[in-house]
Amino acid sequence: MHLSTGANPEGRDEVAVKARDEPLLVAEGITKSFNGVPALRDGRLVLKRGTVHALCGGNGAGKSTFLNIVMGLLHRDEGSIQIDGVAVDFRSAADALRHGVTIITQELSPVPEMTVAENIYLGREPKIGGLVVDFPKMRQAAKRLLDDLEFDVPVSARMRDLSLAQVQLVEIAKALSHRADIVIMDEPTSAIGEHEVHILFNALKRLKARGAAIIYVSHKLTEIFEIADEYTVFRDGRFIESGPISSIDRNHLVTQIVGHEIKSVEKGRPNEGAPILLEVRSLSRGSHFKNISVTVAAGEVLGIYGLLGSGRTEFLETIYGIHAPTAGDVFLDGKRVDPGNPKKCIQRGMAMVPEDRKDTGLVLCASIAHNIALSSLALRAVSGFVRRKAEAAATDGMMRLHRIKAASPNVAVETLSGGNQQKVVFARCLLTNPRLLICDEPTRGIDEGSKQEIYTFLREFAAKGNGVLVVSSEAPEILQISDRIAVFRQGRLDHVVDGHETTLQMLTDLAS
Repeated sequence: MHLSTGANPEGRDEVAVKARDEPLLVAEGITKSFNGVPALRDGRLVLKRGTVHALCGGNGAGKSTFLNIVMGLLHRDEGSIQIDGVAVDFRSAADALRHGVTIITQELSPVPEMTVAENIYLGREPKIGGLVVDFPKMRQAAKRLLDDLEFDVPVSARMRDLSLAQVQLVEIAKALSHRADIVIMDEPTSAIGEHEVHILFNALKRLKARGAAIIYVSHKLTEIFEIADEYTVFRDGRFIESGPISSIDRNHLVTQIVGHEIKSVEKGRPNEGAPILLEVRSLSRGSHFKNISVTVAAGEVLGIYGLLGSGRTEFLETIYGIHAPTAGDVFLDGKRVDPGNPKKCIQRGMAMVPEDRKDTGLVLCASIAHNIALSSLALRAVSGFVRRKAEAAATDGMMRLHRIKAASPNVAVETLSGGNQQKVVFARCLLTNPRLLICDEPTRGIDEGSKQEIYTFLREFAAKGNGVLVVSSEAPEILQISDRIAVFRQGRLDHVVDGHETTLQMLTDLAS
């Protein structure tokens, strides 16, 4: 795959300009219901060549349903879709791909035991004589593609050995390898850092230059204003408005997405002289991070910021006991925490919101009630038997507290929106009565309204004399919620700065 663009043949400039002015894709009046419940009532979008078009909306707005219909993964009930002026009705993703439409989905789907190269070219491997896979050629093609995109991922590595961010980059590379005219990106940066985001954006600019069009879905509004040319807003399954992104500001977009104005969370300062809740002394774990010492005071939110590969997630997981450190100690309320023992960490007063709620934070096929109660069953058990009434009361209380929207606590958690799923994770953590809440990317893949609810919760949790340790790839988010910010670089603690006085530019400069 080569992402650069060549010059148009002489005499075709006028034709090319005219083609770019005409819509590449037009979708109108798209509807879809599941068991009589409308998921999409009026989906509309006009996509022009050589543009990035942001499709915006909260969780449950109908964006994913709309994109799945465009891609042929779902069949629409009503409405029309045209590509290059020709009506289409795709019946599968393969059908859409044959017509030049590809998608990068929010839910990653790697084959863990296969290599990066094998995942990228799965089902279309180069073959010798049409029978035997030409592995050297496939690896060369994969390396060329990743080098072209400037993605630093080894082609011979197995997917199971990659970080979540690297898996995301491979999925992006796989979709772009098809050289499609329309590329749908559903939360493509949810698991990658800002450095990798800018590399991706450079690749998108080259795609635009050759006339491709991108439908871009992201809850990170900073990205939308940086990369998008046009926008469309869905809310409650309906088209709300569209236009050039340059014609609106952030507040206008948030208001259209949510349906009302949202006030940003304001943070106070922890009490001077507050006791130290968490103390980490010279903690190391092999090559992941080395000699890190930090403290979290009662009432404080300590943010951790750094680029991909800086050791942020590994640091959190080691504090929580998922991994045993190679050196150093962790103290909670002045008492040493046993290394490599999450159960003991929970008993001592820690709780953790993991980076990937679907993979490690939730049992998707289980009910909301089961997921909320999972970590605290021992607190509501007598002689090994769980008191169901106490469990139900605790679950109902958490659903009300966090405003989890669901028909019943008995429905499967996989049926909830991303924002409500994340609230279930927080509810489960709270039922263990933690003193320290450890959060790894707590707002990944959720809408602006749910983000602000989580920011409010974290500040209120800390204000009760508890502590919060939070990692986020979004610098504006870290600045909004953190009292102090620990900046990681290449597995080491580089700086600790005041979250009230540090600017966005200062923070990104320190991390780069």
